Amino acid sequence: MFPEKAILYAEENSGRFLQELKELVAIPSVSSDSNHLGDMKVCADFVEGAISSIGFDRVQMVETKKHPIVYGEWLGAPGATTVLLYGHYDVQPVDPLELWETPPFEASERDGRLYGRGTVDDKGQFYLHLKAMESWMRSAGSLPVNMKVIIEGEEEVGSESLEPFLDENREMLAADVAVISDTSMIKKGWPSITYGLRGIAYFQIGLKGPSQDLHSGIFGGAVKNPIHALIEIIGQLKDKNGRIAIPGVYDDVVELTSEERRVMAELPFEEELFLDEVGAPKLSWEDGYTPLESLWCRPALDVNGIWGGFSGEGSKTVIPSEAHAKVSIRLVPNQEPDIVGNLLETYVQEIVPPEVEVTIQRMHGGRPFLGDLSNPAFSAAGRALEKGFGAKAVYIREGGSIPFVRNMTETLDLPCLLLGFGLPGENAHAPNEWIDLENYALGTQSAIHLYHELSLM
Repeated sequence: MFPEKAILYAEENSGRFLQELKELVAIPSVSSDSNHLGDMKVCADFVEGAISSIGFDRVQMVETKKHPIVYGEWLGAPGATTVLLYGHYDVQPVDPLELWETPPFEASERDGRLYGRGTVDDKGQFYLHLKAMESWMRSAGSLPVNMKVIIEGEEEVGSESLEPFLDENREMLAADVAVISDTSMIKKGWPSITYGLRGIAYFQIGLKGPSQDLHSGIFGGAVKNPIHALIEIIGQLKDKNGRIAIPGVYDDVVELTSEERRVMAELPFEEELFLDEVGAPKLSWEDGYTPLESLWCRPALDVNGIWGGFSGEGSKTVIPSEAHAKVSIRLVPNQEPDIVGNLLETYVQEIVPPEVEVTIQRMHGGRPFLGDLSNPAFSAAGRALEKGFGAKAVYIREGGSIPFVRNMTETLDLPCLLLGFGLPGENAHAPNEWIDLENYALGTQSAIHLYHELSLM
């Protein structure tokens, strides 16, 4: 089987493919918001229908405690490679809504991009794979590989239901290689294979001071303000050189080799362009490392939100009863969320001012991932991307987290290809999320080539 007819089919049907993606993006499948429970089911139904329309042997919706998992399989190539495709149909919240130039759930085209929540993370990226499968089936009557597909609805909230799903269905999910498109290319025109991801440990820190809000004129100066105490704690979580100050947090970190640092230095990372995309006055990274190394290969602690007291219009002079912050730590090999969580809790308990009480809630965690580049699947992916984009593929890491990757590779004992078609600055978790439409088309063609190349392993 050769991919030329499938490529032609994809080109002839590109307009319909894009229209279908717009319909998928229009479904507000925000997994973290209980107000969107109905929308999550609608989106799962859409995905189930899209997989069924390809002509798979089996498609089913698996109910979970939260949001459904959609599973499909086509096993019509006996003896050929079996590929497990993973994606997620849930999306991030859209706040702040006022910063969107167009409605987040009305996909709109502007300047060669498709804007809307989920266009790149991850609806657009998994959907191009479904369209690549359709192109094979309609043009050749079959796929060159056996295909199994998992599209879940909880990636943005920690993939809680996936681990039991994996454990209970190891035989059903057995495959030779996993494929995930939920990452980005290093730069437009540079097709990229991601071989490393950071993990995450996420916490909510709460401080309790007085039993109720107090008048700051009557009590100010004699009662510890929980917001001040929280700021004191946060100020001690990192040092001025960008290193996390929690004792022991770097003990398990795998240092970069000289070869890795050399390869990264040759990648087309332009600091000025990156700064322009970020829109900040200046970049900040860990001393002793480059910005790219700090982004991809070093732990990072960030305060993701902070609240307490009065923040409405006008003035209200109170000492708040409580103050809260959400804190995330991005992890690298070989850090583990539970161990880092223990270290953070111990440290915060040591530095918390005695005038307030502290609680630390562990929200969710995910382990980092590092792939084995010697596996032949990586060479197959490199050939496919070069044919699709007309440029040699490069190997990169990424600073984001996909918790499912490590669980899947260990539970199912298989290599994982992370083939991303997003671009830097695509606003995946921010207003005005977008996907490059040329990348969407070339990504579809690359996926068509990928299934052919993997069939030759």
